[in-house]
Amino acid sequence: MVWWWLAIPINLARAPIDPNAKLQCISYAPFRDHQTSLSPATQVSREQIAEDLAQLGKITDCIRTYATDLGLDQIPELAARVGLKVIQGIWLGRDRQKNSTQISTGIRLARQYPETITALVVGNEVLLHREMTASDLSALIRSVKAQVPVPVTYSDVWEYWLRYRELYDAVDFVTIHILPYWENVPVPAKFAAAHVDAIRRQMASAFPGKEILIGETGWPSEGRMRGPALPSRTNQARVISEVLELAQRENFRVNLFEAYDELWKQELEGTVGGSWGLFDSVQRTVKYPPGIPVSNFPLWKLQMSSGMALAILVFGAAWLTLRRKPRRPRLVAWCAVGISATTAGILFGVAAQKMFYESYGVGSWLQWGALLVAATASPVFGANALMSGRAPPVFLELLGPTDDRTRSVPAIMHGLILIVTTLIGTQTALGFVFDPREKDFPFAALTMAAVPFAAMALLNRPEKGSRPMAESIFSGVFFVAALYTAVSEGPGNWQSLWTCAAYMLLALTLWRARA
Repeated sequence: MVWWWLAIPINLARAPIDPNAKLQCISYAPFRDHQTSLSPATQVSREQIAEDLAQLGKITDCIRTYATDLGLDQIPELAARVGLKVIQGIWLGRDRQKNSTQISTGIRLARQYPETITALVVGNEVLLHREMTASDLSALIRSVKAQVPVPVTYSDVWEYWLRYRELYDAVDFVTIHILPYWENVPVPAKFAAAHVDAIRRQMASAFPGKEILIGETGWPSEGRMRGPALPSRTNQARVISEVLELAQRENFRVNLFEAYDELWKQELEGTVGGSWGLFDSVQRTVKYPPGIPVSNFPLWKLQMSSGMALAILVFGAAWLTLRRKPRRPRLVAWCAVGISATTAGILFGVAAQKMFYESYGVGSWLQWGALLVAATASPVFGANALMSGRAPPVFLELLGPTDDRTRSVPAIMHGLILIVTTLIGTQTALGFVFDPREKDFPFAALTMAAVPFAAMALLNRPEKGSRPMAESIFSGVFFVAALYTAVSEGPGNWQSLWTCAAYMLLALTLWRARA
């Protein structure tokens, strides 16, 4: 029933990508696989760009680019062949030599393809990232304007246009970014389109006499919540659909962010950074084909079946334990097994999907893969312990002096599961305290692992023994990190609150441990 509810699809009156209703414009970057704009060695081939533009030409009239290096200077020529207009970007940063090369190439392209390039964007969020002063930027914009036959603009987050109004006189039109997810006060998906419209009207009042282009707006399909702003497939499809409908009704220009997922951005911005595209990065397939309902879990039947198999395995482990060592466990022990099995069965598919989308790089795959393995094994070994009456494992049984180490294979395996869960849990907990911006919340896997241990701590706690120092320290870390994270992320972020609850369960388990 839970999986049926999780997978309920939504039907959109207007699909985000519809060949019968072309987009005004969409941001395009051609990087695939291991290609990244951060490496000077990257060189995108003509064939790769041509393949993308042939696909984009079917769903939009215009693309926006951001730079002129790494092979991107080939885009205007290839766009002209498929009838696409280009809003050509010129990337600016702290390196003046690179800036000069970007500008000279942008000017050359504007002169060479005046029928294709409809505007030059001199700099993207330069003021936001504090890479240049407003006066220097304004001088560059005026210099470029004097040398090209097309309109010139600058693009940045809307607040920075209000902060640096002197740029208004330097540009031909104002290009603003409105990304409700990234606002200082994040906006929920259901209010995103209304927020875009309100900001657009505010900017039109602040800068009368010049056109306002929404140069970036969109929503991520995967990643961590920010306040009440939840990245998801249904939210992305809904936000894009509502913004497009609003633009058509109110007759304003909007460029969507973006065409393809850019996986290389995960290194900079976490899972969310690589999940803004309306097309998949690897397969280059549209995420939301017209006429097909959108679900957050398109593979929900497989995920549900896997969870049911895991739940059956947990009950099987309990039954086999009693077969090997007959005893009469209390009813509450069976209830604990049932809770562990049900929790694991529901969350396994969620945890597996999160691992797939939130893993990037070898270290990340190892981390989330190890946590998922531990989370899957925890209810199985927990069922064995609950039925046999075995106390929760402690670190000394595996890592202490030889005389203190256990020789029981189930106890050793269970101890390893606790160590993996504790170490990865601590790493994530400290991450939310010291550097939370790009961190994903591991609520599903962490809950799968924590619930069986908490049940053991309550039901199978040894009557005697000293409290180990290591467990006490980890317990304190989890407790403090949970309180801090819950307050800093706010009450609207259910992913944060859920993760903090899992930290509290681990803190309770470790605090009650006895050596």
